[in-house]
Formats: sequence, C-alpha cells, structure tokens
Amino acid sequence: MRDRLADISTRYVRTPEAARLLGISPRTLEKYRCHGSGPTFRKLGGRVVYAIDDLEAWADQSACRSTSDPRYVEARAAGRAETSPRVASHPSHR
Repeated sequence: MRDRLADISTRYVRTPEAARLLGISPRTLEKYRCHGSGPTFRKLGGRVVYAIDDLEAWADQSACRSTSDPRYVEARAAGRAETSPRVASHPSHR
C-alpha cells in the first residue's frame, strides 16, 4: 500500500515548467525528447508530462567535475542529431 501512495504523490509538470526547472528552453527540451537524449517523460492522453524525480535524475547524470570528465563531452552532445552527408536527389546536383 505504501508504494501505491508514493506513486500517487508523484508530481508531474508539463514541458514549459520542466524546462524552467532545468534552466533550458521548452524547445530544447522538445528536441531532447525527439532525439531520445532528454529526461524520461510520460504521455498522458495528449499531454507530455515529466516527473520531477526524473528531471532531477537526468540532471544528476550530467554532473561533471571538469571539462576533461567524459560525461562533459556526453552532456555537450546531448540532443544533437547525428549528421549524415547530404545526398543530392537531383541529377544537376551531382
């Protein structure tokens, strides 16, 4: 019964408030969501929500002590799509 009460008391926030709590723009948070590099989210009906605990856990994963920390490189690359060479589809572009 205790676990069920803990689940019920979880506080969820929508994208704008989640972004504000993290100190990033809502658009950046949306990009992270699309790329799979952002915090865990839930889709409730037509709404995207984030548990505050998930936001804190995601932010904690990016904690670094210096720019030489391997997690620093990962944190900087978060949300960046892998770029592939542009392929020309028209014969005049070859």
